[in-house]
Amino acid sequence: MKIDGIDKIIIKRLIEDARTPILSIAREVGVSGAAIHQRLRKLEKSKLIGGYHMVINPVSLGYNTTAFVGVYLDSSSDVASILKKIKQIPEVIECHYTTGNYAIFLKVLCKTNKGLMKILSSYIQSIPNVLRTETFISLEQQINRQIKL
Repeated sequence: MKIDGIDKIIIKRLIEDARTPILSIAREVGVSGAAIHQRLRKLEKSKLIGGYHMVINPVSLGYNTTAFVGVYLDSSSDVASILKKIKQIPEVIECHYTTGNYAIFLKVLCKTNKGLMKILSSYIQSIPNVLRTETFISLEQQINRQIKL
């Protein structure tokens, strides 16, 4: 998909704030609001724009522990059933099927380290075919951004 300068401005403004009024963007680039709507629909249809999301600050809800968990499997032949069980754990906010040391790599949010221990021992490590896990606790997130256009 080829995007031009106007498309880039639209995307940049919406990345900064998805609630930016269409007319505000239209005035900035010198086209009509209808033209901006058409471009947005084109970008959505091409799947360049995958959606619009509200971002919740987990710390404000008491989730103070962010961890990354590498999951070693006995056999990767049963990944589908393992992922089905992982999806049932609400604290798991990302799950990646990966190459390398871990078959599965998770991002987990918990309120406390003790809560993380419970998620690991009572839920993740108790899933059949999970051999063991390796956990990294994030001390502070340094970068959080979208891909640059």
